[in-house]
Amino acid sequence: MRLIVALAALVLSAGSPAAAADAPLFDGHIHYSRPDWSVYTPDQIVAILDKAGIARALVSSTPDDGTLKLYERDPKRVIPILRPYRTRDDMSTWWKDPSTIPYLEQRLAKGVHKGIGEFHLHGRDIHTPVLKRITEIAVQRNLYLHAHSDDAAVIELFAIEPRSRIIWAHAGMSSGAPVVGALMDKHANLWADLSYRYGDVAPGGTLDPAWRALLIRHADRFMLGSDTWTTSRWEQVVDMAAEARRFLQQLPPDVAETIASKNIERLFP
Repeated sequence: MRLIVALAALVLSAGSPAAAADAPLFDGHIHYSRPDWSVYTPDQIVAILDKAGIARALVSSTPDDGTLKLYERDPKRVIPILRPYRTRDDMSTWWKDPSTIPYLEQRLAKGVHKGIGEFHLHGRDIHTPVLKRITEIAVQRNLYLHAHSDDAAVIELFAIEPRSRIIWAHAGMSSGAPVVGALMDKHANLWADLSYRYGDVAPGGTLDPAWRALLIRHADRFMLGSDTWTTSRWEQVVDMAAEARRFLQQLPPDVAETIASKNIERLFP
């Protein structure tokens, strides 16, 4: 009888806010770029992720060596994504620079990267032979594109290669829930990370009704994100994880778990 009561309590606690507060998080947007290396060793980064309860993370860096440093330290946690940037100077030219292609092909030959990005791309005037070839490479190699883009560029990326699988960084950064929802309705291969959007999703800590409805409607398309784009962001990772847990607790338990970890687990088994 005691065993039955204990099992029942365990089942009930699994769907409770307390259980959600302790559940592992999977992070869809981490960088470990050159300026970070002199401040945080890979061991220290792993310690931060442990403290935040981040069990797995999509990691891209400038240069890619940063990602590989973390991957070598913790291959079960780190999901390497390849940025098309050798330095930050490439940010505004990568998609029209022919040298981007051999660079990507050389790095992808290592066989560890699961996507290309996070890259910056905006507006509709983005059709170049370089970008077209990159989208082809992604499809051929079964890679995701992690795009820091406005909605116009996302539309164009799908126009260039309809088979693309895109993770939309920051859910468009400034795009409202209706815009994000409309694009997800149209494109089954569009996902989004919520880095830099926690304040929009849950202003003042309370879920916005439009975002709550969208997160429930497209629960299988969203993932969390920290975006450690600058070294100081590493000081905030633990607090950002706590902020995410607070708004996740305001969602149905199955939706919260799907966004917290299951989507990344499914996309990157």
